[in-house]
Amino acid sequence: MVYYLVGLFDEVSYKYMESIQKSLCKKYNLYSSDANLPKLHITLEIITDPNLYDLDISLKTILKEYTKFEFELNGVICFDPPYKSVNLNIRNAGTIYELSKTINSNLNVQGFDVRKHIENWNLHISLANTTFADREWSNSEYLAACNLAKDENFTRTITIDSVELWKPINNNDEMVVKQYELTKFISDAKHLRQ
Repeated sequence: MVYYLVGLFDEVSYKYMESIQKSLCKKYNLYSSDANLPKLHITLEIITDPNLYDLDISLKTILKEYTKFEFELNGVICFDPPYKSVNLNIRNAGTIYELSKTINSNLNVQGFDVRKHIENWNLHISLANTTFADREWSNSEYLAACNLAKDENFTRTITIDSVELWKPINNNDEMVVKQYELTKFISDAKHLRQ
Protein backbone atom coordinates (compact mmCIF):
# COMPACT_ATOMS: atom_id res chain seq x y z
CA MET A 1 0.00 0.00 0.00
CA VAL A 2 1.08 3.56 -0.70
CA TYR A 3 1.21 5.95 2.27
CA TYR A 4 1.38 9.74 2.20
CA LEU A 5 3.34 11.79 4.72
CA VAL A 6 1.61 15.16 4.86
CA GLY A 7 2.09 18.53 6.49
CA LEU A 8 -0.98 20.05 8.16
CA PHE A 9 -1.79 23.66 9.00
CA ASP A 10 -2.74 25.77 11.97
CA GLU A 11 -6.39 26.85 12.22
CA VAL A 12 -5.94 30.36 10.79
CA SER A 13 -4.03 29.07 7.74
CA TYR A 14 -6.52 26.26 7.19
CA LYS A 15 -9.57 28.53 7.28
CA TYR A 16 -8.02 30.89 4.72
CA MET A 17 -7.26 28.08 2.25
CA GLU A 18 -10.52 26.27 2.97
CA SER A 19 -12.53 29.32 1.92
CA ILE A 20 -10.76 29.24 -1.47
CA GLN A 21 -11.29 25.47 -1.75
CA LYS A 22 -15.00 25.73 -0.93
CA SER A 23 -15.51 28.53 -3.43
CA LEU A 24 -13.84 26.63 -6.30
CA CYS A 25 -15.52 23.30 -5.56
CA LYS A 26 -18.95 24.89 -5.13
CA LYS A 27 -18.63 26.91 -8.36
CA TYR A 28 -17.89 23.73 -10.31
CA ASN A 29 -20.13 21.43 -8.24
CA LEU A 30 -17.36 18.88 -7.58
CA TYR A 31 -18.68 17.67 -4.20
CA SER A 32 -22.19 17.16 -2.88
CA SER A 33 -21.36 18.92 0.40
CA ASP A 34 -18.55 20.73 2.20
CA ALA A 35 -18.26 17.69 4.47
CA ASN A 36 -16.91 15.65 1.54
CA LEU A 37 -14.11 18.07 0.63
CA PRO A 38 -10.64 16.52 0.88
CA LYS A 39 -8.58 17.70 3.83
CA LEU A 40 -6.08 20.38 2.80
CA HIS A 41 -2.45 19.32 3.16
CA ILE A 42 1.03 19.36 1.65
CA THR A 43 2.41 15.99 0.57
CA LEU A 44 5.94 15.80 1.99
CA GLU A 45 6.68 12.23 0.91
CA ILE A 46 5.09 9.14 -0.64
CA ILE A 47 6.18 5.78 0.79
CA THR A 48 5.28 2.45 -0.82
CA ASP A 49 4.75 -0.72 1.23
CA PRO A 50 6.70 0.34 4.33
CA ASN A 51 7.11 -1.58 7.55
CA LEU A 52 4.98 0.82 9.62
CA TYR A 53 6.82 0.13 12.88
CA ASP A 54 10.23 0.95 11.36
CA LEU A 55 8.80 3.92 9.49
CA ASP A 56 7.32 5.36 12.68
CA ILE A 57 10.69 5.14 14.47
CA SER A 58 12.45 6.83 11.53
CA LEU A 59 9.89 9.62 11.26
CA LYS A 60 9.98 10.35 14.99
CA THR A 61 13.77 10.69 14.77
CA ILE A 62 13.62 13.02 11.77
CA LEU A 63 10.71 15.17 12.96
CA LYS A 64 11.98 15.73 16.51
CA GLU A 65 14.43 18.24 15.00
CA TYR A 66 11.59 20.42 13.61
CA THR A 67 9.39 23.05 15.21
CA LYS A 68 6.21 24.54 13.77
CA PHE A 69 7.23 26.75 10.87
CA GLU A 70 5.95 29.13 8.24
CA PHE A 71 6.24 29.29 4.47
CA GLU A 72 4.93 31.57 1.74
CA LEU A 73 2.30 30.68 -0.82
CA ASN A 74 3.52 31.48 -4.30
CA GLY A 75 0.44 31.83 -6.49
CA VAL A 76 -1.29 28.95 -8.25
CA ILE A 77 -0.03 25.92 -10.16
CA CYS A 78 -2.33 23.71 -12.25
CA PHE A 79 -1.70 20.12 -13.29
CA ASP A 80 -3.27 19.34 -16.64
CA PRO A 81 -5.26 16.20 -17.55
CA PRO A 82 -5.42 13.51 -16.42
CA TYR A 83 -5.04 15.25 -13.02
CA LYS A 84 -7.11 18.39 -13.67
CA SER A 85 -5.86 19.82 -10.42
CA VAL A 86 -5.85 23.44 -9.22
CA ASN A 87 -3.30 24.01 -6.46
CA LEU A 88 -1.68 26.65 -4.31
CA ASN A 89 1.99 26.72 -5.25
CA ILE A 90 4.81 26.64 -2.73
CA ARG A 91 8.30 27.80 -3.55
CA ASN A 92 10.80 24.93 -3.39
CA ALA A 93 12.88 26.72 -0.78
CA GLY A 94 13.11 27.25 2.96
CA THR A 95 12.15 24.93 5.80
CA ILE A 96 9.31 23.18 3.94
CA TYR A 97 11.60 22.18 1.07
CA GLU A 98 14.43 21.24 3.44
CA LEU A 99 12.05 19.04 5.47
CA SER A 100 10.76 17.26 2.37
CA LYS A 101 14.30 16.62 1.07
CA THR A 102 15.53 15.47 4.51
CA ILE A 103 12.67 12.99 4.87
CA ASN A 104 13.20 11.68 1.34
CA SER A 105 16.96 11.31 1.75
CA ASN A 106 16.88 9.71 5.21
CA LEU A 107 14.12 7.24 4.35
CA ASN A 108 15.81 6.34 1.06
CA VAL A 109 19.11 5.60 2.84
CA GLN A 110 17.19 3.40 5.30
CA GLY A 111 15.77 1.32 2.43
CA PHE A 112 12.23 2.72 2.26
CA ASP A 113 10.62 2.97 -1.19
CA VAL A 114 10.20 6.76 -1.59
CA ARG A 115 9.92 9.20 -4.51
CA LYS A 116 12.72 9.27 -7.02
CA HIS A 117 13.92 12.57 -8.50
CA ILE A 118 12.50 14.68 -5.68
CA GLU A 119 14.02 17.77 -7.29
CA ASN A 120 11.30 17.50 -9.97
CA TRP A 121 8.47 17.51 -7.41
CA ASN A 122 6.42 20.72 -7.04
CA LEU A 123 5.34 21.34 -3.46
CA HIS A 124 1.68 22.35 -3.54
CA ILE A 125 -1.67 22.32 -1.74
CA SER A 126 -4.45 20.84 -3.84
CA LEU A 127 -7.61 22.98 -3.78
CA ALA A 128 -9.71 21.23 -6.40
CA ASN A 129 -9.29 18.11 -8.49
CA THR A 130 -11.27 15.07 -9.51
CA THR A 131 -9.72 12.68 -6.99
CA PHE A 132 -12.51 11.64 -4.60
CA ALA A 133 -14.85 14.17 -6.29
CA ASP A 134 -18.50 13.35 -6.92
CA ARG A 135 -18.00 14.03 -10.61
CA GLU A 136 -15.20 14.72 -13.06
CA TRP A 137 -15.10 18.26 -14.31
CA SER A 138 -14.77 18.89 -18.03
CA ASN A 139 -11.57 20.17 -19.62
CA SER A 140 -13.18 23.58 -20.18
CA GLU A 141 -14.31 23.77 -16.52
CA TYR A 142 -10.82 22.81 -15.35
CA LEU A 143 -9.19 25.46 -17.57
CA ALA A 144 -11.68 28.11 -16.42
CA ALA A 145 -11.02 27.21 -12.75
CA CYS A 146 -7.27 27.32 -13.30
CA ASN A 147 -7.45 30.74 -14.98
CA LEU A 148 -9.80 32.06 -12.29
CA ALA A 149 -7.45 30.94 -9.52
CA LYS A 150 -4.40 32.36 -11.33
CA ASP A 151 -6.12 35.76 -11.50
CA GLU A 152 -6.22 35.86 -7.68
CA ASN A 153 -3.20 37.00 -5.71
CA PHE A 154 -2.59 34.09 -3.34
CA THR A 155 0.45 35.31 -1.45
CA ARG A 156 0.20 34.62 2.25
CA THR A 157 2.21 33.13 5.08
CA ILE A 158 0.98 29.68 6.09
CA THR A 159 1.94 27.75 9.24
CA ILE A 160 2.63 24.00 9.41
CA ASP A 161 2.00 22.68 12.91
CA SER A 162 1.88 18.91 12.50
CA VAL A 163 2.67 15.99 10.22
CA GLU A 164 0.55 12.89 9.63
CA LEU A 165 0.93 9.58 7.82
CA TRP A 166 -2.15 8.84 5.70
CA LYS A 167 -3.67 5.96 3.79
CA PRO A 168 -5.00 7.10 0.38
CA ILE A 169 -8.71 7.33 1.27
CA ASN A 170 -10.98 10.34 1.73
CA ASN A 171 -12.33 9.39 5.15
CA ASN A 172 -10.85 11.40 8.01
CA ASP A 173 -11.69 8.69 10.56
CA GLU A 174 -9.83 5.95 8.67
CA MET A 175 -7.05 7.64 6.70
CA VAL A 176 -4.79 8.80 9.56
CA VAL A 177 -2.23 6.13 10.47
CA LYS A 178 0.15 8.20 12.64
CA GLN A 179 0.30 11.76 13.94
CA TYR A 180 3.43 13.80 14.70
CA GLU A 181 3.05 17.13 16.49
CA LEU A 182 5.79 19.62 15.83
CA THR A 183 7.11 21.51 18.84
CA LYS A 184 6.25 25.17 19.37
CA PHE A 185 8.08 27.99 17.64
CA ILE A 186 11.26 28.93 19.46
CA SER A 187 9.95 32.50 19.69
CA ASP A 188 6.84 31.16 21.49
CA ALA A 189 9.06 29.33 23.99
CA LYS A 190 10.99 32.54 24.73
CA HIS A 191 7.73 34.39 25.21
CA LEU A 192 6.47 31.77 27.69
CA ARG A 193 9.63 32.07 29.82
CA GLN A 194 9.15 35.83 30.34
